[in-house]
Amino acid sequence: MAKPRILITEDDVEISDMLKFYFSEIGFEVEIALRGSEVLEKTRHSLPQLIILDIILPDFDGFEVCRRLRKNTRTSHIPVIFLTQKDERSDRLKGLELGADDYITKPFDIEELKLRVLGAIRRAERESLTDPRSGLPAGRLIEEHLRRIIRAQGWALLDIRLNNFDSFSDVYGFVAGDEVLRFSGKLIGEVLDELGTPDDFIGHAGGDNFIIITSENAAEPIRQELKDRFPAEIKTHYNFIDRSQNYLVVPVKDGKTEQRPLISISVGVIYSSQHSFSDIREITEMGAEARRQDNPESQS
Repeated sequence: MAKPRILITEDDVEISDMLKFYFSEIGFEVEIALRGSEVLEKTRHSLPQLIILDIILPDFDGFEVCRRLRKNTRTSHIPVIFLTQKDERSDRLKGLELGADDYITKPFDIEELKLRVLGAIRRAERESLTDPRSGLPAGRLIEEHLRRIIRAQGWALLDIRLNNFDSFSDVYGFVAGDEVLRFSGKLIGEVLDELGTPDDFIGHAGGDNFIIITSENAAEPIRQELKDRFPAEIKTHYNFIDRSQNYLVVPVKDGKTEQRPLISISVGVIYSSQHSFSDIREITEMGAEARRQDNPESQS
C-alpha cells in the first residue's frame, strides 16, 4: 500500500520538525506548512489524506483555513484535526461547526495524536470517501456530487481511463502502479488549476478510472490538455528500455511473452445541455460510452 500522506500545519518549527520526524518514522509521507496560505497552496497541487491544523498561525487562523478548505469542492472532503492551545469549549464548537473531524489540545500525547490520525483516515476510507492511493474523493462522495448536479445545467463530465494500466502493474508491481495513480490525480489537478475553477470536482472512481466535473466551456480545453500532456509525462514511470522501444514485454503462460502498449489515456466528455438524466447511473454509463469512443480498444 502507498504511504498515508498528511499535511502538518504548525508555525512552531520545533513542533513541526518533531511531528514530521515521528510520523515519517512510522511510515507516513509528511509535508509541513508554516502558514495558512501554504496549506491552501499545497492542497492545490497535491491532496493529503489528512491535515493536522494549528488554530494559531501567523497569517490567518486555522478556522479560516478550514473554512476555505470546506468551501473548495476539491478539498472539502479532507479530514482535519485541529491543534488547540487550550481545552476551550468555544474552540471545539467552532471547529465542529466548520466541519473539523477531531481536535487535540497542546501539550499533546504523540501516541494519542497518531491514533486520532489513523482513525480519521480509516473512517474516510471505510466510508468510501477517499481512495487511499490518490487521496481523491471516491465512491460515496462521487455519488453525492452526481446527485447534486443531475438537475443542474451548464456542467460537463469527463470520464478518464488509463488504458493498459494492468499490464504496467503486472511488470512493475503494485507500488509503481500506485505511483502512476497518484501521478495521474496530480496531473488532472494541475490541468484544472490552469483551465478550470476551484469548484471543479475530481473523483477517483476506482482502479484506473477518474472523473472530472467542470463547466461545459472548460471541458474540451481540459480534455485536450490531458491528451497532450499525458503521453510524454507517463513515460517517466518506465525504465529506459521500455521507453526506448515504446512497449512492454509481459510474461504470459508457458514461459512466453507478449508485447503490450504503454499506458495511454482515454477521455470521454458528456454535456448536460445535450442530455437529460433521471438517474446518476445514466450519467456514468454515458460517460463510459463516450470514453470508449475515444479509444475503442480501451478496457470497458
